[in-house]
Amino acid sequence: MRYEDPLKILEIMRLLEEHALSQREIAASVNCGKTTVGDIRRRCEEQGLTYAEAKEMTATELKDRLYPKLAAMKVKDDPGWEDIHARLKKYPRLNLQFIWTEEYRPANPDGLSYSQFCRRYHKWIEKTGRKVTMPRERTPGKEMFVDWAGDTLDIVYNADSGEMATAHFFITALGDSGYPYVEAFPDEKEECWLMGHVHAFEWYSGVPRLVVPDNTKTAITKPNYYDPAVNRAYCDLARHYSVGVLPARVKKPRDKGLVEESVSWIETWLLEWLRGGRYFSFKELNDDIKKRMLELSSRDYQNRPGSRQSVFDELDKPALRPLPACRYEHSTYILRRVPDNYHVEYEGFYYSVPHTLFKQQVAVRATLSMIEIISVDGERVCLHPRRFSGRKYVTLEEHMPEKHRRQLEFDRRDGNSYRAWAKTIGNNTSAVIDSLLKTQTVEETAYRSCMGILQMGSRFGKDELEAACGKAVAMGSVTYSTIKRLINSIPEISVIYEPTPVHENLRNPSEFR
Repeated sequence: MRYEDPLKILEIMRLLEEHALSQREIAASVNCGKTTVGDIRRRCEEQGLTYAEAKEMTATELKDRLYPKLAAMKVKDDPGWEDIHARLKKYPRLNLQFIWTEEYRPANPDGLSYSQFCRRYHKWIEKTGRKVTMPRERTPGKEMFVDWAGDTLDIVYNADSGEMATAHFFITALGDSGYPYVEAFPDEKEECWLMGHVHAFEWYSGVPRLVVPDNTKTAITKPNYYDPAVNRAYCDLARHYSVGVLPARVKKPRDKGLVEESVSWIETWLLEWLRGGRYFSFKELNDDIKKRMLELSSRDYQNRPGSRQSVFDELDKPALRPLPACRYEHSTYILRRVPDNYHVEYEGFYYSVPHTLFKQQVAVRATLSMIEIISVDGERVCLHPRRFSGRKYVTLEEHMPEKHRRQLEFDRRDGNSYRAWAKTIGNNTSAVIDSLLKTQTVEETAYRSCMGILQMGSRFGKDELEAACGKAVAMGSVTYSTIKRLINSIPEISVIYEPTPVHENLRNPSEFR
């Protein structure tokens, strides 16, 4: 016994009573069989039911009145759909067939058949509103949706290996217009993900307020709707451009449908256009992609006035914030513990930190141009230009303890610097230093003697050192030991005795003749 739709029943009754149409004409009007019209007519006559009375009834009351046998039939109870739905969400491998076969049917042998079990579950889903979607009106320039295209293409020829490299497509869609940016990369790693964002901002010539990524590991380290953990390098990019990162919900999010639609559109109109092509570099490929996207973005929408390009120019672009003064550089983070030489290593080069951080843990933030050292408190300790060649150690003098600074000063000096220093003291000192440097087969072996002699000027005074060096030159013994001995006895060689004043206690010199 088939139960007709209440609206169709009412329309049949209205046409029968108010227009006196034939069953064939009514059947054609309501799109049903003429036997159905006859059955409704008979049931109404048996129940004495008029159209005026029927239109005031609910659907259930109308069903009970016209189909009393169906109403008297016992309806089998539904299982707990809420619990079943929760289990299906929690365990992805679980399905309705397993639950019905292994759990529901053994416990309810006279219960619902499998087809009824599935039908009622899906009807319950529909009633609870879990399949409906919420219309969302995008604010111009507010959000930039980002994702990787699901499809890849092997279209970039690698001359070194002779093989075709795979192109992965980074896609963004902006604000109200859905204006896209597309760039091909050799992989989907973090650096490509971040550079895709940088190039997209520059393509739009502005910055939105929010970036909405998928929950990819290159963006989110801990997916969570309420408190997602954003990848540290991605967080740096967000700070540099002053944008918020608002990840889409996990599994099948419907809050980033704009980029999903853009991905589908681009896979059809761009990737199919590229398929079968051959490029000799990613730059060449991306140049073609930009030209194609400008053409596609200028095409009119199917369901709204204008094009992606025109709506972007009119609404999205004026709402974007200006780009920062400098471009973001991709950062890599690595933890290091400061060794006893107070230099932390990154890719074979060693960068100094303050010696007081010995044994402490620091973070090394590396970009293509610089190395930043960050303390456990998150404060910058120092900044170095990044080195890719040359000397392995990069050292700032202020990071050294005092004795290391003195040693560095000594290591930097050469013969010319010692000669220049000696000239500031005097000719005798200059002669001594010049003689020491010239008499050594290897000049460097005289540096310590030169340093020791010249430092005597700070300890004893420049005049005293000049006098001692003059005595050493006269003696023909210009060595560190001789000058040290002479300067230690400096009163004996430098004091000039004045004549004793004449007074009555002095004897006349003639008395000694």
